[in-house]
Amino acid sequence: RGALSMFALYRTQWVGLDGAPVTSTVSMNTPLNESNLGLGVSLINDKIGPTTENTISADLSYTIPTSDTWKLSFGIKATANLFDLDATKLNPVDATDPSLQNYNTFSPNIGAGVYWHSDNAYVGFSIPNFIETNRYDDNEVAIFKERISYYLIGGYVFDLNDTIKFKPAFLTKMIEGAPLQVDVSANFLFFDKFMLGASYRWSAALSAMVGFQVTDGLYIGYGYDKETTNLDNYNSGSHEIFLRYELFKNNNKITTPRFF
Repeated sequence: RGALSMFALYRTQWVGLDGAPVTSTVSMNTPLNESNLGLGVSLINDKIGPTTENTISADLSYTIPTSDTWKLSFGIKATANLFDLDATKLNPVDATDPSLQNYNTFSPNIGAGVYWHSDNAYVGFSIPNFIETNRYDDNEVAIFKERISYYLIGGYVFDLNDTIKFKPAFLTKMIEGAPLQVDVSANFLFFDKFMLGASYRWSAALSAMVGFQVTDGLYIGYGYDKETTNLDNYNSGSHEIFLRYELFKNNNKITTPRFF
């Protein structure tokens, strides 16, 4: 984003469903001096039922101009994943089963992506994990396997008038053996301060989003998801809140906040 940017997110999914996912994320990214390089680090903690995952990632990007208004960024990622299964949280039929024991494993991964963007549009493609890894197996069959994921994103910002901007966007996720996941969203930005929007995940969920630029550097946002599947009968939706804080140098302060 052209500045030292710090980000924190907390998401509680499918509230009311026992063992539902809870995600906590912190990250930081920054340009490196006056070069075309950028550096990012992130930590993601996922808790789902008896399992806990901690993922630590480091990202390096390089950006080149392709015209007066467009830039192309290349990124590479290195990831370390720590997976832990707490067998004491299980309720087995046979408590004496010797295979039911605590389990933890470490797995590294690498990823890459490209991002083509201007001040009012962007499109990107990424593969965060080139290596398929088994999080948990019983020596005969993989019970929990991380497959290669492909992401395609894009969006465009329309200036409707002097005070309102409109941004339609999409995110597509492709995984072998899983249904194609498509998210489409529509967001409005008022006075470069207040964001209001909605999104739809194809055959899965509806979401509402709101955000506020508190100061030049501080942004806060909230999202709510409601399932459109039969799972909606067993939970009261998902909640997500995030904070972003950015530090600008005096000579590169963004006077008009970017909408993405």
